[in-house]
This record gives sequence, C-alpha cells and structure tokens, in this order.
Amino acid sequence: MTRQERHLGRPARLGTGIARLGTGIGWRPEIADAVEAMPGIDWVEAVAENLCPGHLPDSLLRLRERGVTVVPHGVSLGLGGADRPDEGRLTALAERAEALGSPLVTEHIAFVRAGGALTATQPLEAGHLLPVPRTRDALDVLCENVRVAQDALPVPLAVENIAALVAWPGEEMTEGQFLYELVERTGVRLLIDVANLHTNHVNRGEDPARALDELPVEAIAYVHVAGGFERDGVWHDSHAHPVPEPVLAILADLASRVSPPGVLLERDENFPEPAELEGELDAIRATVKVSGELPVPEPAARREVAPAAPAARQRTALAQASLLSALVAGTPAPEGFDHARLKVQSHALAAKRADVVAKVAPELPGILGPAYRTHFLAYARSRPMTAGYRHDALHFAAHLLSTGRPEDTAAREELRTWWRERSGPAPLSHRPAARLRRATRRVLLRT
Repeated sequence: MTRQERHLGRPARLGTGIARLGTGIGWRPEIADAVEAMPGIDWVEAVAENLCPGHLPDSLLRLRERGVTVVPHGVSLGLGGADRPDEGRLTALAERAEALGSPLVTEHIAFVRAGGALTATQPLEAGHLLPVPRTRDALDVLCENVRVAQDALPVPLAVENIAALVAWPGEEMTEGQFLYELVERTGVRLLIDVANLHTNHVNRGEDPARALDELPVEAIAYVHVAGGFERDGVWHDSHAHPVPEPVLAILADLASRVSPPGVLLERDENFPEPAELEGELDAIRATVKVSGELPVPEPAARREVAPAAPAARQRTALAQASLLSALVAGTPAPEGFDHARLKVQSHALAAKRADVVAKVAPELPGILGPAYRTHFLAYARSRPMTAGYRHDALHFAAHLLSTGRPEDTAAREELRTWWRERSGPAPLSHRPAARLRRATRRVLLRT
C-alpha cells in the first residue's frame, strides 16, 4: 500500500488518478469561519508555506473531518528557476500533503529567485512569481525540475500557468505549445488559471482561445478563477476584486472543451461579505455546468526525463539573474525587454514586498505609523531581498536604526527593542546573514 493510499476520506478518483474535486475556494485565515459555513464547498486550497504539519489550523482539521479535501498550494519552490528544486522545500511540501491527506499538490511554472553559484552573483529573491522564458533551454530545465519534484512527492503534482506583466524577447513557443511539451515530456498535470490567461491577454496580447486550443486539456487537474483590475492598460491579477465577466467567459470556453475535475475561487485580500463570495461561487458553478456531459480528462503517463544540459541551466540562470537584478536591484534592463513594463513590474514587486513584510512583522507598521511604507520603499530601492521576508524585516529595521530613524525618540527606542528581541542569540543555522550582522554592529555603535 502506498503512502497516499493509507489516507481515508480521499475524493473520488477518475481514470488513472485525477481526483474529482468539485467546487472549492481558497482557504485563508481571514475567511476561515465563513468558508466552514458556506454550503456546497467540496474542497479548499491552502498556501503550503503558511501551514505547519504538526499544528494545522483547527478550521482545516474540522473541514477534513467533514470530508472536505484540502490541497496544499506551493508558492516558493521555483520550478522554473535555473537551480534544481531545493530538497528542504520539497520535503516540506511532501509533509504538508501527508498531514492533510491530500490527493495532489500544486506549484507554479515560474522562477522566484536567481543568481548564486550558477552565475557567480549575489543570490536574489523576487518575493513573487516571475515568468519563465518559453525557450528550449528553459523547457529542458523545467522538465528536469518537475521530474525531481515528482520523484520527491508522495502524491501527483500539478503546475500552474502564471500571470505576467512582462514578456521575454526571443521566445520560441506560445504558452499553449510550452505547456503541451511540458506535459508530453513529464506527464505532469496542469492547474489552469483562467484569470491568468485573461491577464496575459491584456498585458501581452496573447489569445486565450488559442492557448486553450494548444494546451493538453486532458491533463487538467483543476482550474483557478480570480479577479483583478485594469489600470493604464495593464491588468493586475490582484486576487482582491470580484471575478470579471471576461474571466468567466474563458472559463466557459474551457468548460465547453473538457469537464474540469475541479474549479476553485481564489481571493487573497479585500475579503467581501460571505454572501458575495457565495454569489461568485454560484456563478462559477453555472459557468462550468455546460461541461457536465463531456468526457473526464485522463492524465498523461509518467515519462523518463533526460537531465537538462549544464549549458542550458547556465544560460537560463544568466537570463533570469539579469532580469531579476533589473527588477529588484536597479541594474540596466536586459536587451529586448519593454522598459516601461519592467518599471511597472519593479514597482509591483516593491509594493508586494512592503505588504508581505507588514504581514510577517505587523509591529513595524505599528511602530512607524503612516511613514512605514515610505521608509520601506526607500530601503527596498537599493537593497534587494536575499533571504526571505522575515530576514527582510530585520534588515529593514537595522537599516532604519543605523540611519537614526525614526526621528521620534520613543518610536526609535521601540523599534530598537523589537529588533534586539529578534536578532539576539540563536543557533548559528538560524542567525541573520553576514550583512545583517554588519548592520547589527553599526546599530549597536549608535545605541
């Protein structure tokens, strides 16, 4: 008996292993009570990095006891990056799948970090999902990384198409062709985000109908639906606004081609009243109803994947490091990119970084007040993130203190106390990076 077969209460399976999930919603702590009370919720998806296997939220445990499927959705693996997937991150994702008794896990076709040994440059973190170039080199790297992940996980993997503000120059394939080859070579399942197809239609002029024509719909594990907004000709995939009609139209087009095993509403911020969320779920159910008589998709078989050539990894690494450095470190834009779009993307990354640091360290905006965002964005312009958001919060506080800020004495003392409590003695493996230790010495000289 396999590890996944030991779990009871799994959803019904289809064909060679795709689970019939039904209609679901993204589980977030802010709407946990509302989700539990919603009628007709067959399954939920939770951000994997926000879960601790030994201390799962009571709400998720109660949902599991009721037979509601929970799928962990990873955001930090970086399968499209030039480096092979980190073993620790894969182990963590596998542990969450085991703890939740999940029928599958999901991640993104994206890179989230660049630099390091392959390029002999400083490692950089994007703090966000960035698009993979649709080239043969990038496809070779992605296929091997997916194979590594598949081998490390106890349940099937599905990967999601992402939204993008920028397009890589010199791409060799459309999105549909890229996804088709990925599935053909690895047998991986797909998580198709129809909101992301709409985003790429507005931002990159890509036809969602053509993408659906070209991609292997039989590999779909489930579908994401989400809202966003348009500003100055750019569509922002916010997950904080109602689902617009064009996104539902793409969902209807998809549902006319294949019966999706599951459809899920994503909402990450600006949560409305439960009745509004339930109304959006009803609209999604009505949209996919047309597919009820269509055949259920069958997943592709697993295949052996040849390792990516070292040269392909290095070329991919150099390209991704060049782009990420331009976005977060202010280096010159790589040739062929739209400079205006890169500027929009750079501002979006900095804004998201400020928002996430405020969430992981809510004391900082509390101490700094309205000046928090101004101070953070000024800090971020010349200091790219290199070690995750919690370290970023410590680096930011150390930077402020080293420059004599905030000017208010009481606030500065409160910030100093907060920083000292979190940057004090710890096991060496958990100590701040060398740069933070240097900042620490500079701060102590001022105190």
